[in-house]
Amino acid sequence: MQKFPVPPSAPGPADAFTGSVLVESLRGPLEGSRLAMAHVHFAPGARTSWHTHPRGQTLHGTAGVGLVVTRAGEVLTLEPGRTVWIPPQEEHWHGAMAGTRMAHIAAQEADEDDETVTWLDPVTDEEFARAVEAAQQA
Repeated sequence: MQKFPVPPSAPGPADAFTGSVLVESLRGPLEGSRLAMAHVHFAPGARTSWHTHPRGQTLHGTAGVGLVVTRAGEVLTLEPGRTVWIPPQEEHWHGAMAGTRMAHIAAQEADEDDETVTWLDPVTDEEFARAVEAAQQA
């Protein structure tokens, strides 16, 4: 089965994102390749829910300033030109800082069941505020 064509862009689903998010699908896994890519645009303060990727994820910042946060408490900023690797099965979230938009290209591989992501619980406002504070102090 081939997952193309996919819509060029769609709002991020409410069960996976908080705030206004636009997901531009660049490609889905195709026969012979497990790679999926999207250009994701976050309004100020918008973010993903906690999630994992079976084969990891690469994020490349394209606009604004964002955060990449692990369940273990590591907080990285994501800016245009910066690339971050999240290892397989690491619980994390990413999104825009408060007060600025952010966009990134996300690349991840599908597993044997054609899954690229496992969505978990939403990031609370308190978790978001702690991450913003940690990024500002770094």
